[in-house]
Amino acid sequence: MGIFSKIAQALKKTKENFSKKLYELFSGRSLDDDFYDELEAVLISADVGVTAAEQIIEDFKDRCFRNKIKTPEEGRELLKTIMTESIDYEIAPYDYPLVLLVAGVNGVGKTTAVGKLAKYFRNKGKSVVLAAADTFRAAAAEQLEVWADRAGVRIIRHEEGSDPAAVVYDAIASAKAKNTDVVLIDTAGRLQNKKNLMNELAKINKVVGREYPDCDYRTYIVIDATTGQNALSQVEAFDEIIDMDGIILNKLDGTAKGGVVFAISAERELPVVFVGVGEGIDDLEEFDAQAFIDALFE
Repeated sequence: MGIFSKIAQALKKTKENFSKKLYELFSGRSLDDDFYDELEAVLISADVGVTAAEQIIEDFKDRCFRNKIKTPEEGRELLKTIMTESIDYEIAPYDYPLVLLVAGVNGVGKTTAVGKLAKYFRNKGKSVVLAAADTFRAAAAEQLEVWADRAGVRIIRHEEGSDPAAVVYDAIASAKAKNTDVVLIDTAGRLQNKKNLMNELAKINKVVGREYPDCDYRTYIVIDATTGQNALSQVEAFDEIIDMDGIILNKLDGTAKGGVVFAISAERELPVVFVGVGEGIDDLEEFDAQAFIDALFE
């Protein structure tokens, strides 16, 4: 199954909530005030969010006027273009050695995402080591070890309750000793104890900066697409704790709220880098804005 097919399948529930209403809206309608009110309602119902919906409609109105858009067909194509542009970011290619820290609240599929990332990089011919730096949650390291076995990669872990930064230190030392291409760091997700988490992540950042100054260091947050707009508040909270580079959107196949991609882009200007489109170890796809929009409008 190609990337378009996988994303189209994952977006099935969002499409049921969005494309039918959009089709009806653009069927022989004039682009008047009632049309724009209904378009905003359709966008918000797909969890695009008020800010993103207003930005999209403002841009749409402006371009309709400047380009003298008259027909519903032209309007629909213009809306596709605007929505694609609003979530299409240029993401720099990875340099190696690469250290990738993965954050997110408990229950969003963070450890699963780390396992899938390990397989993603292995499929690209890269060597990988996992750092089990979630030493707070019971059995977190054991869960990550299962994913390490599935992906065929090494894992560095300490006892439950140990210092997460020490785990990262050892993982980096191991990566340097064995010339490993990628270090993937799984972290704790206890956002309810924000101060401890902030200190923990700051300490990990310090270790990476000191021990691996020449690495390509990136930080991603995993969010659960099924939580819709609640995911946005999680992104905001973590982005204040640690400067985020991108988003892994998990469980896209289980929700009608795929529009949250637009809300996050409008509010935080953060790119979605990967999407989880199923439960298998290979069900993690690089995010493709055009494929996403094509599937949404299909």
